[in-house]
Amino acid sequence: MANTIYNSLKLVFLLCVTILPHEYIRAAEVAPVEMVDSAGRHIAVKDTSRVVAIGGSITEILYALGLEDRIVAVDTTSVFPPQALKDKPDVGYMRALSAEGVLALGPSLVLAMEGSGPPTTINVLQQASVPFVSVPEGHDAAGVVAKIRFVAHAMGVDEKGDALARAVAEDFAALAAMRERIEQPRGALFVMSMGGGSPMVGGQGTGADAAFKLAGVTNVMSAITGYKPAVGEAVLAVEPYAIVKMGRGGSADDAILQLPAFAMTPAARDKRLIPIDGAYLLGFGPRTPQAARDLAAAIYPELDLPKLPERPWTKAQGAAP
Repeated sequence: MANTIYNSLKLVFLLCVTILPHEYIRAAEVAPVEMVDSAGRHIAVKDTSRVVAIGGSITEILYALGLEDRIVAVDTTSVFPPQALKDKPDVGYMRALSAEGVLALGPSLVLAMEGSGPPTTINVLQQASVPFVSVPEGHDAAGVVAKIRFVAHAMGVDEKGDALARAVAEDFAALAAMRERIEQPRGALFVMSMGGGSPMVGGQGTGADAAFKLAGVTNVMSAITGYKPAVGEAVLAVEPYAIVKMGRGGSADDAILQLPAFAMTPAARDKRLIPIDGAYLLGFGPRTPQAARDLAAAIYPELDLPKLPERPWTKAQGAAP
């Protein structure tokens, strides 16, 4: 009787090994993904089943890859797709994180955009047993495509990452072709916020400056670095054709054109104020080609620029045409 039971169990085991799909067998044997993050740290990623995504573009990439079910939490910059912050716990702003708040969610992996903080929190997360991967930022076409491949590789889905990266690269190529139609670039000024009543404008080295380049627009404030308060005389001297601001349309937004720093500019005179969603324009994720195209269409309406192909990870939003 014992031999009969033993042989029966042995047969069942052999049948399972023969019949079950090979991926079930390989699952326990998958080697960890070895990678070097933006901080130069060598990391082995073994489990991607519970991911904390810190950085809006990382969340967008994960959703675009169809991996939203693996996300256990996001940060407050993860505003797209809208369901991210609705469906997932929020660990706070990416530059004001709490190590306890992140680790309390029991993640198997933390993917954080380069520049997340504060440094003390990042140091704790880097020393934790959970793999912490700092994702390199990219503010141009090559950088965005590389970021997509990096996140996909960390998640162990390189083939999906290649497909997404190729599609986004095609959109960037179409955007580059549109820029070639611009014969005389126009200058614009980007307003990030109204800190302390003074408008903060974007100079060189900012995401706004990079977005302007992608759209074929000259940043008239390139003489400054970073985001700085606007000075009326300096703004008037560079004569911005348009003012681009974070936010969306509405007549109340026109009040910005009456500020002393802007009131005498060509942009204010001709009421060329272009509101655009900040996460859309400055997120530098899979929708970046569409955001840059929308900005270009708003600055150069006479070119009648075509829309880029509709993609599963995009939707109609951005600058008002």
